[in-house]
Amino acid sequence: MARGELFRGYEADAPDDEMFDAVGELWPAYRELAGTLAGWSLEDYEQRKARADLALLSAGITFNVYSEEEGTERIFPFSLIPRVVGASEWESVDEGLKQRLRALNLFLEDLYGEQRILKEKVVPEEIVLSSPGYKPEMEGFRPPLGVYAHIAGCDLVRDESREFVVLEDNLRTPSGVSYVLENRTVMLRVVPDLFPRQGVQAVTDYPNQLLATLLSSRPEASEDAPRAVLLTPGIYNSAYFEHSFLSKQMGIALVEGSDLTVGDDNCVYLRSTTGLERVDVVYRRIDDEFLDPLVYRPDSQLGVPGLMRAYLAGNVTLANAPGAGVADDKVVYRWVPEMIRFYLREEPILQNVETFSALIPSERDHIRKHARELVLKPANASGGYGVLIGEQATEAELEETLAQVEAEPRNWIAQPLLHFSTIPTFDSDRLKPRRADLRPFVLSGEETWVIPGGLTRVALREGSYVVNSSQGGGSKDTWVLNEERY
Repeated sequence: MARGELFRGYEADAPDDEMFDAVGELWPAYRELAGTLAGWSLEDYEQRKARADLALLSAGITFNVYSEEEGTERIFPFSLIPRVVGASEWESVDEGLKQRLRALNLFLEDLYGEQRILKEKVVPEEIVLSSPGYKPEMEGFRPPLGVYAHIAGCDLVRDESREFVVLEDNLRTPSGVSYVLENRTVMLRVVPDLFPRQGVQAVTDYPNQLLATLLSSRPEASEDAPRAVLLTPGIYNSAYFEHSFLSKQMGIALVEGSDLTVGDDNCVYLRSTTGLERVDVVYRRIDDEFLDPLVYRPDSQLGVPGLMRAYLAGNVTLANAPGAGVADDKVVYRWVPEMIRFYLREEPILQNVETFSALIPSERDHIRKHARELVLKPANASGGYGVLIGEQATEAELEETLAQVEAEPRNWIAQPLLHFSTIPTFDSDRLKPRRADLRPFVLSGEETWVIPGGLTRVALREGSYVVNSSQGGGSKDTWVLNEERY
């Protein structure tokens, strides 16, 4: 079929591209979308993109970048051409993510309990207990339902075999779901004719699912009408738009630390105009170290004094649980397949990327010898900061990073450079292939639920593998088709 004006000169890097195969034919999931786009002129695209940008600006969809002198607040770049995933392919991703989160929650329950997985040497004890995410004060405490990671964001990429694999897990305060919901709203408003006849799976139920997850995890002694709040660090946080958005969507209070207090009864209360109101669940978007100045950083102005005391007394649920970050440590990530086998007696549905830990001498040697072929990552950094792509680094950059690896081996991992998939993204005057990942969000409460699709983040610069918004990336709507109709 004719590609149309937008795809003129589109050079897919086969077999990496998700829309076109090695001989330039369309992959089945994209055929109907391509048929519609073939009728668009460049002017059609630019007019619709301008309307989309205006809608995003009006909605105030922003994120903060602390390092930029010209101002902290930016509109999240948005690409109008969606990513499409077939229905049957998504079923496997959905099952794989549910399996993974069941295993990760069982790992956390075991780690802060009997530690069977360490005693049986399935996961090296020195690697787990040395993680900055490990919180000894959680030992012996089991939260309601045994759920530690109520909200998770797992970053996926398509590898060279076109299979989705897990690049990393985010179990502390994962962000980005507000962009998923707003991107879909903008697409329905601006390009309703672009949606396929069989439809795409809805994402709008996420706030309801999130609220149900939070309330299902309330303390057992909670009243019949439990109250949840969303605890934010405040307006200068990079994800404040999302905090405000989700609290409104769920109909719960958006609070800062000063809005909450812990009583003599070790219960958490919201200061309101009518007095103190009992809080049962705190959806916290504050890192562990700032939660409670009596337990963690004493200089924290963001948390609530006594919050951990109330939590460990079983009078309030924190989502996610303190100490859940040990399970998304990039070094611990390497052993998640073993966790699945150990706790579930199943083979992993979604595979990990091969990972080398610098803390293991033989693997540190491998990193040193093959650095040019690897991606070196700080184990507990985020946002793409500190990542070094060996084949793109200068000799000086490589030597400096390897020196850091030698000095702090616990803080580094390395992975092969995955030439993960590209998707059509507008650049200058036409569509071009750009690398992208996918962050689906998984909710764990009485049941486990996965949002169909998630946040597609795309590198906007040619040749870039870094998709983070703070590093110049953008986002796309992700369509999971209702059914196969090719």
